[in-house]
Amino acid sequence: MVPIYEKREVVRVRPATTADGEAIRAIRNHAVATSTALWTDTRQSPADAAAWLAVHLARGSALVAETDGQGCESGESGEGSEIVGFAVYGPWRDLDGYRHTVENSVYVREGSQGLGIGRALLGALVDAARAAGHHSMIAGIESGNAPSVRLHRRFGFTEVGTVPEAGLKFGRWFDLTLMRLSLED
Repeated sequence: MVPIYEKREVVRVRPATTADGEAIRAIRNHAVATSTALWTDTRQSPADAAAWLAVHLARGSALVAETDGQGCESGESGEGSEIVGFAVYGPWRDLDGYRHTVENSVYVREGSQGLGIGRALLGALVDAARAAGHHSMIAGIESGNAPSVRLHRRFGFTEVGTVPEAGLKFGRWFDLTLMRLSLED
């Protein structure tokens, strides 16, 4: 568990479950509507979100961060617990030659950024990908998202390139910074 002193709460990272789906969907849809972290204008419906999460759950590649509440010590989500972020990894590309490389996504609920939640999620996600035997992890980050670039650097990710004007959102073109981490020691 990670103490979050500013809020006098404890945040715990654990594997996601089907029951976390609506909280994950709410965080993801907020990012779709308000940020350049996710380059789509399409919010997930409950059915789409459930299908997307089911793929990650089957792979064992979805984590959530929750505030402390009854049950957190025992590994169960308890009353009073609240999902404040999630992280997933998935195939970087669909072709089998890329099967040992994964791409990460880390999202923290609005109002909870800057408290160490992203750091806790990314650390646990990197550990999970290593344990699953993956070779490398890629992060595709909107180039102006300095906090995300810094977070990934802290974990040893290195910038491997920038693709100018790779995505369009809110009527503007955005550059994509690609970062890579070797998952093998």
